[in-house]
This record gives sequence, C-alpha cells and structure tokens, in this order.
Amino acid sequence: MSAPRTVPGTPLPVVLAGARGHGRRHADNIRRLQAAGVVRLVGVCELTPLTGDEFGGELPEQSADLGALLDSTGARAAVICTPIPTHTDLALTAASRGVHLLLEKPPAPSYAEFRRMADGVAAAGVACQIGFQSLGSHALPAIRDLVAEGAVGRVTGVGGAGAWVRPEAYFRRAPWAGRRRLDGVDVVDGALTNPLAHAVATALALAGSARAEDVAGIETELLRANDIESDDTSCVRVTTVQGGSVTVAATLCAERADEPYVVVHGTSGRITFWYKQDRVLLQRADHGPEELRFGRTDLLENLAAHLRDGTPLLVTPDDTGAFMQVVEAIRSAPDPAPLPAEAWHRVPGEDRRVVPGVDALVADAADRLSLYSELGAPWARPAHHHLPKEVSTR
Repeated sequence: MSAPRTVPGTPLPVVLAGARGHGRRHADNIRRLQAAGVVRLVGVCELTPLTGDEFGGELPEQSADLGALLDSTGARAAVICTPIPTHTDLALTAASRGVHLLLEKPPAPSYAEFRRMADGVAAAGVACQIGFQSLGSHALPAIRDLVAEGAVGRVTGVGGAGAWVRPEAYFRRAPWAGRRRLDGVDVVDGALTNPLAHAVATALALAGSARAEDVAGIETELLRANDIESDDTSCVRVTTVQGGSVTVAATLCAERADEPYVVVHGTSGRITFWYKQDRVLLQRADHGPEELRFGRTDLLENLAAHLRDGTPLLVTPDDTGAFMQVVEAIRSAPDPAPLPAEAWHRVPGEDRRVVPGVDALVADAADRLSLYSELGAPWARPAHHHLPKEVSTR
C-alpha cells in the first residue's frame, strides 16, 4: 500500500521520541529541516521532560506517552530514537495511528521482533525508513555503477572494518548499554549491532545482499575486553545466497580511532568507501588511484519527500533484513568470551581498554575476508555458525 501524500509546500508535522543522547542529533536535524520548511516539530516524547536549556530552544508539547502525544499533536511522522528493546512497540503504536516512521538502527533486538515491526507497519500501510544514514550516501549508486561497468573486474567479496575507541564510561551511559539482555528482554547491544552497525549494513548493501532471503549462512566471533555482557571486539562473515562473502570486523578497543570503511574486492582492483565521510577510493589495474567524494540524502528529508511526491524510500525495513539476520546470529550465539588479561591493558588517564594489535587485525580481516581465528589471533575462538531459519518475504 502506498503512503498517503502530504500537501506540497506544507511542513510535515513530526514528533521526536527520544531527544537525549543520540536523539540530540535528530533534534538538530529536525531544526535544520524546520528552518528549510520541510518539517515542523510538534512534540517530544521523553520519560523525563526536557527543560528549555537542555533542549537548546523553545520546546514543543511533551509527553511520556507516545500514542497520546501523536493524538494530541496530529503528527504525521515520528522519529524514534529510544532504547533498542522499545523500537517495535513504539513503531507499532505510531503505525496504528497512520503515523509514518523514521526508526533508528538497529530496528529491533531480534529477528522475530523485527518481523513483528515490519509486518505490522506494512499492514498499517505507513511508510517506514530505518535510520542507516550511510545508505543515503550518493556513493552507493556510484559504486554499484563502477562494479557494473567492470571497473574492478569480478567481485570476489566485500569487507568492512571499524576500529574505534570508547571509554569504559560509554558502557555505563544507559542501563541497556553493553547488555545482551535486560530484565529478561533482548537488547543485543554490541560493536557490530549498534555503534558499527553501519559497517555491516553498508557492506551487505554493496554486496547486493541487503534482504533477509539473501543470507545463506553467518559465522560470528564475539569477544570482549571490557567488563560487559556484549561484544566490543568481534567479526562476522555472511555467506550470501549468490555465493559471495561479506566479512566485517570491529572493535571499540582500538589503539587509535580510525574512520570505518567498507571495501569491495575485485579480480582487478578494489573500491574503498569511508561511509561516514562519503569518500571513495578506486584502485584498479593499469590506472592511478582515483579519489571521489559524494553528497548524501538525509533520511528524514527523504521520508518527507516520499510522503509529498512519492520519492522512493532509501532504507525500507526489507532493505535491512540481512542486517537483522546478522543481529539474530549474534543474539543466538554463545555469550562473548572475555579476552584473557594479557590481551588488553588500560590506557593511563583515559578510562579505556585497548587490545594491542587489534587495529591491524581489523584491517586484515576486511582485506582478506577472514575471521580473527583464521588470522591467528591467539585470543580468538572458533566461529559460531548460524543458519537463518526460513524467512518471511511477504
């Protein structure tokens, strides 16, 4: 069912659910689009009301009850940036009122919850955009065109690498941070499913295997240096139905922070995409390296355009099905193994843990499409294999 259109020239009335933490970025973006006449912020949903000083401007109507807020404001769209386990119920609360959605990633903590959300949204006939901002980059269609033209020969696989640093306080920022479960409910926070989820989703998109039914098998290696439940140093390899391989390695315990990237390997070259920078490096046989830079389409702006004139959505729930298969594989894998004490150390004065050599290991995994155990990491354990259950393709 196509989404009802909005009146051209009329700003889209939006409610923001979750305006603290990462939600501040959404608040800033809504202000930007409001100044451009694209949207109008009509409500904020927070359990504890924001103050004007905290919000940084004039506050709209506030409520802790999203359904009541949507009813009272007449919002047409909701941006949901709340804890991961709340996504499905809040999305369905909005959908039941005919309210369209920008739902922050990861869309759900399990494949079953994802299906409940996606099927409910589809049945309600509302538009739903999943907040993988990197998939709005204009680099993606450009890379696909280069591959189609044979610029790097036959594609042999896609790698992804994310070497980030996070202080120990990062895992204490919210009750659900660093947790696999909380009060008996799945959370599945972790390096690959949350902070570096874009690396996984972008690699799958560039492999042409973004949908759930594109996944044939998943191998995971989940480890942790920090005193948490979830993984902070992990890798995953997805075997696609086409027979391709997508391998992504990530750590939050890097020696130094680096820009995450995805790399398309070909028989006669490679294409590297630093997805936060919209920057591409094309390296191919018999040519000098070419660096290309691209713009990107904002996902809330794209949702507004979809409702206004039918512009196709950039990141539908179905476009994140393969990513959710990875989340499910991580959820159902054995709990992440603690790294031995000799494998990590604290950085003096920085409140963070570092795994020496992990930066090079992450890059090597993306380069060779190999898992940590295959690269000889002494602390890695053999991969856990996950075969997706039969998936609903509607």
